[in-house]
Amino acid sequence: MRTQKLVTLDVEGVLIPEVWINLARRTGIDALMVTTRDEPNYDRLMQKRLSILDEHGVNMSDIRAVLADMGPLDGAREFLDALRADYQVVLLSDTFEQFAAPLMSQLGYPAILCHQLRVTNDHIVDYVLRIDDHKRRSVESFRSLNYQVVSAGDSYNDLSMLRAANAGALFNAPENVIIENADLPSFTDYDDLRAWIGAADPGPSGT
Repeated sequence: MRTQKLVTLDVEGVLIPEVWINLARRTGIDALMVTTRDEPNYDRLMQKRLSILDEHGVNMSDIRAVLADMGPLDGAREFLDALRADYQVVLLSDTFEQFAAPLMSQLGYPAILCHQLRVTNDHIVDYVLRIDDHKRRSVESFRSLNYQVVSAGDSYNDLSMLRAANAGALFNAPENVIIENADLPSFTDYDDLRAWIGAADPGPSGT
């Protein structure tokens, strides 16, 4: 008997554009260009983002307007559909339900685990993590259920997920992340990533 393969993917930068970068471009607030590709400490990054939103009076409605103009990256829907035809796929993201919901419809409503924003009168007052380091802990939980987990992501906050998986790869990662993690395979093409996922051998059960 062979274990089943389960694929976990990051979302922003892998399947959809970076929401915060699009927001920065729309608002002209350059400080919002910083993402998890640049800042490994997620709490420090989010506290800075919330402070910037307060300073510039950017509310949830403004962000929804940006989301309405966004769509998946070219080829992302086809890539995801092909994967889901062969494997169970779970998206593990440090985005928020309020950001993800409008975009998941364009990806065929895949399973996604992410965080939440606390919004009061259209004002983002805080964020609530589902659990700390949820990508790694989700992968570890899937592995405890005897799945072979194959993961892909692009940023610092994906590394614990990639290293907890049976096999992990970078996709569309910036050069600094690639250089610092040269032992991980790196891809920029969905077909190449799909072929790599398919080549990962589930191996025997009970290992």
